Amino acid sequence: MSRVTEIRYVGYGLPDLAAERIFYKDQWKLVEVGEQDGMVHFAAEGGEEAYVVRLRQNEETRIDVIALAADTRADVDALHDKITASGCRIIFAPRDLTTLGGGYGFRFFSPDGLPFEISSDVARRIPRDLARWEGVPQKISHIVLHSPDHKALVAWFCDVLGFKVSDWLGDFMCFLRCNGAHHRIAILPGPPCLNHVAYDMLSLDDMMAGIHRLKQAGTDLRWGPGRHTAGNNTFSYFTTPAGFAVEYTSELEEVDFATHEAKVHAPAPGVMDRWGIGVGGPQTMPHPAPDKGLFQPVEA
Repeated sequence: MSRVTEIRYVGYGLPDLAAERIFYKDQWKLVEVGEQDGMVHFAAEGGEEAYVVRLRQNEETRIDVIALAADTRADVDALHDKITASGCRIIFAPRDLTTLGGGYGFRFFSPDGLPFEISSDVARRIPRDLARWEGVPQKISHIVLHSPDHKALVAWFCDVLGFKVSDWLGDFMCFLRCNGAHHRIAILPGPPCLNHVAYDMLSLDDMMAGIHRLKQAGTDLRWGPGRHTAGNNTFSYFTTPAGFAVEYTSELEEVDFATHEAKVHAPAPGVMDRWGIGVGGPQTMPHPAPDKGLFQPVEA
């Protein structure tokens, strides 16, 4: 069955491109890999994706695109047909992409109106071998979304994009996998918007080294350090100058994509943060509000 198999990148529109550009380069430690059509692209040194962040100057803060991967052009075409049949609005049909890295793909709006892309045959980069204590992100780990009908969106991700449910936190947060990682997407109730984007670190020590670097630069922790129960991953949450939530994480559980059986974890402070020593909490994260880019496509 044709399905999504990975996350590629997230594209953002924001009023202060310069500040966000400095943050991702100097604090978050991504590598700038090219500028095209006024868009600045950043790669994670430990991963093969051509880039994981795309920034564009815009009057309002918004999500431009959440890009996902499929294995082949045939998979892209099949997913386009399934998404169309599900009633979603297509931004453009499968075609050769002219964005940095090229490839073959299409764009559409999710049932909630967030812009997505699915592509294959995008140029790959050669990852650098990271050393312990560098505190440099390897790749995007996962993305968390809000939805006004989160259970319906969970079903859509599974039935249409081929994800599987790994775990639930109560009945309000669902963790979805598209490969061997415990989750690549998670969905919460709320207005349609991005909650946060998480980046895998080489080790727990690397996450802590990254926290230190950010704090030294004046970017304080919103929540963490801690360890979640669902996925068993460590966490530390920050916000970018534009107000987007980002996370350093490590040790995310690996599962069997086909056979892993989902569990339901009862919500409790010790489930959300098994260590119970970090600063802040979920209440310190940016308050969710409908994204300004709902059902409004960006040309590139």
